[in-house]
Amino acid sequence: MELAAISIEIPEGTNIILGQTHFIKTAEDLYEVMATSVPQAKFGVAFTEASGPCLIRTEGNDAGLVDVCARNLQKIGAGHVFCVLMKDAFPINVLNQIKNCPEVCRIFCATANPVEVITAKTEMGSAVLGVVDGYAPKGIEMAPDKSKRKEFLRKIGYKL
Repeated sequence: MELAAISIEIPEGTNIILGQTHFIKTAEDLYEVMATSVPQAKFGVAFTEASGPCLIRTEGNDAGLVDVCARNLQKIGAGHVFCVLMKDAFPINVLNQIKNCPEVCRIFCATANPVEVITAKTEMGSAVLGVVDGYAPKGIEMAPDKSKRKEFLRKIGYKL
């Protein structure tokens, strides 16, 4: 078995959701989730089949993001994985709807941070073991940090 850390491409100004799923209609269903949850969002969706022709299926309303999703999944090389890249929307806007999509099994990450996907490769194929989402903690939040966090959340409209 070979272990690998695969760096994922996340274009500037976008967020990514990576997850595991199980059925060919995933690409279309995730398209519908994105289009109906945040209509102004630009997004790409890709999904890897794990049987039959084993193709990377794609959908989206932004060809560039669709292409990056497909390239990311090609680098990962594991079946039944999906990638959603989005602009003008955030994971918090769509994550529950994606989790409620009947074929979605799990979410590996939802972030704008740098991401590495940890894979294991066997004779049969590859599997996603997990992800590295961003960087290691540098310390524990102190009172000034807490104030900055609360101020930021209010500045962007997520708290009153």
